[in-house]
Amino acid sequence: MATELKEYEADIDVPIESIQNIDKNVLHKLPIKTKILSVKPHSTSLWTRTACLNVETDGQPGRYFLKTTFGERGRLMVSGEFSSMSRIYSVSPDLVPRPIAWGTYDSMADVHFFLCEFREMKEELPGLDSFPARMAYLHRNATSENGKFGNDMTTFHGNTPIEHGWSDTWEEYFTRTTRVLLEMEQKVQGLNQEILDLSEPFFDKVIPRLLRPLETGGRSIRPALIHGDLWHGNAAMDASSGAPIIYDAASFYAHNEYELAVWRQPWNNIGTAYRLEYCKHFPPSRPEEDFDHRGELYATRVNILDSILYNKDHHYRQMQVNLS
Repeated sequence: MATELKEYEADIDVPIESIQNIDKNVLHKLPIKTKILSVKPHSTSLWTRTACLNVETDGQPGRYFLKTTFGERGRLMVSGEFSSMSRIYSVSPDLVPRPIAWGTYDSMADVHFFLCEFREMKEELPGLDSFPARMAYLHRNATSENGKFGNDMTTFHGNTPIEHGWSDTWEEYFTRTTRVLLEMEQKVQGLNQEILDLSEPFFDKVIPRLLRPLETGGRSIRPALIHGDLWHGNAAMDASSGAPIIYDAASFYAHNEYELAVWRQPWNNIGTAYRLEYCKHFPPSRPEEDFDHRGELYATRVNILDSILYNKDHHYRQMQVNLS
């Protein structure tokens, strides 16, 4: 799910039958001799259908979470989510529900699915005493195998695709992908001359000024695996242990501080206190004095993404201008 959940005037394309009649390709991903006892629609989701599968395996009860999507975009959504969640799980298995599989329905060729374990959650903010430290641990311990920034998978901000690719430097990755996103924003929202006038100094001066020092003058940063859209609607507490849980990941390998960009949004309940606590576990990159300015830069990109996603709402476009 993408950042702030808003009312959205769009029908869900995914047939409701996809969570009423569980396809054999989903069943094949479950343990042998698993019986479906019931299927219950679960949570609010835009562009997808979600359900909790109550099952029995060898006499033992169990539960799984199923998400279904539609079309080629939906296929890329679930494959990107499965890749993202699997990468996080490999480093911090308690932080996310265990991903099991993704695939395509046999009975409906345009329906695709993501399957993971079902964890009972409290709809509360994850604890300030543990959540920032857990995210810092993930960022410190998960890096790209090739040492580059980006991702080999398409991920989604809501239903907005992000083609990452790989870059040798963070500045190159951020510049390249943000240009593409701004072009997309201008198409869906309509041309805005004020933003176009600001874009030239934004790309030619602001980004180099704030990001180039991270990787020059003897300084360096390591690509960190991030969740990619960590607002309060994508985080909760385990109902039994109280431990933090994150989900709906749209991961890529980034400057770790980019994860905090959405924590700067005024509507996000994961806010300033969490940023400050995070910095105790993962101090700001050098030069430290640019930390807040880098955060504002990263928040501008989040606003561009939200302006694409909620293209009937001009609020995020104005936020771009205010931060530029």
